[in-house]
Amino acid sequence: MKRILILFSILVVVKANAQQLTLDDAINISLKNNFDIQIAKNVAEVNKINNNIGVAGGLPTVAATATDQESIVNINQKLNTGTEISRNGAASNALNANVTGSMLLYNGYRVVATKKRLEELQKQSEQLLNAQIQNTIASVMLKYYDIVRQQSYMKTLQQSIDLSKKQLELIQVKKDVGLANNADLFQSQIDLNTRQQDMQTQQLIVAQAKTDLIRLLNIKEDSVIMIKDSIIIDKNIQLVDVLGSINQNPLLLSLDQQIKINELLEKEVASLRKPALRANTGLNFGRTQSAAGQVLLNQSYGPFVGLSLSVPIYSGGAVKRQQQTAGINTRNAKLQKESVLAEYKTATIKTYQSYTSSIDQLKTQQNTYQLSQQLVDLSLQRFQLAAATIIEVREAQKSFEDAGFRLVNLSYAAKIAEIELKRVSNKLGM
Repeated sequence: MKRILILFSILVVVKANAQQLTLDDAINISLKNNFDIQIAKNVAEVNKINNNIGVAGGLPTVAATATDQESIVNINQKLNTGTEISRNGAASNALNANVTGSMLLYNGYRVVATKKRLEELQKQSEQLLNAQIQNTIASVMLKYYDIVRQQSYMKTLQQSIDLSKKQLELIQVKKDVGLANNADLFQSQIDLNTRQQDMQTQQLIVAQAKTDLIRLLNIKEDSVIMIKDSIIIDKNIQLVDVLGSINQNPLLLSLDQQIKINELLEKEVASLRKPALRANTGLNFGRTQSAAGQVLLNQSYGPFVGLSLSVPIYSGGAVKRQQQTAGINTRNAKLQKESVLAEYKTATIKTYQSYTSSIDQLKTQQNTYQLSQQLVDLSLQRFQLAAATIIEVREAQKSFEDAGFRLVNLSYAAKIAEIELKRVSNKLGM
């Protein structure tokens, strides 16, 4: 009795500490804790920071430099006047400082192309973040509904166990009055034991599925979660709507941006073959002082302004080859986008076929499940009246289990197809 009370107390504590988890809770937790989403966010933040005209080279640059050199020199000078100056260990100081500014005026519109490329990189990283969010939501939903499915198996097994217990009770009563033998009793007990073992195996499957979900949510490994839910299917999805929205898939949008990025890279490379004009201005200061020699002090300072023109003449064909390579990369990006689009459309059609087939089969399977329940009840009643054998009861019970499993599997198959169709069309979570 004491051991029973201790076990009951443990179960109460576990249940009290268990976290009731809904699908919305699971999605929100995963979006907050998922490492891949955090990495994608950081990449998007980096590209947002880099999307600046200064990074593209379109803003002036200003630099200040200063040098101060103190030295001891030996001086030996002969002037044209006939004067000779000779001194050892004379102190000398040279101070130079300047502030210079440079502004790019023209370089074949390379700055414009670079700035547009940085904008496209930012948009692409945002689309890739959206794609990662959609993929994470889909993964959580699949694992969540897998747990619901496995728990539904447990409900069917529990009903079957209850039927086996009732059957065992009936056989025991019949045996007591001499209407059944030990063979029927032993067989019924074996059937009950087998189903109880199946239940233990199914409990392990559910526990491991919850562990996988906990890992996906990135919460404490020893967390205890409870899920009480059912599989509800959206039966209003139309193939034409999905195919019409497939171009809004964030991965395909990111491939469109990759094409634009490569086209802008072509322009950047092409600009290397054009002249570059730069304006320069600044302020110079120079001061040289010596303890001996003809010039004891020389100091100059003042502003300056000028233009510098750079004209590429020959680079060994390197720029031309870079431009050809950039063009090939652009064509490859277009081919990759078309390939992914074709794969998406094919996969979408197959997924939709699975979706509609599962929904159509569900109607028949629900009727089969109801009939199997009635058959089990009728078989038990007939067995109680000695109008049916234990084998007939067992077959009816097996039909009930199979019908229950198929019903759950069809619901899950329709649900995962629904999730994939919404993910592809960028409508998951809407």
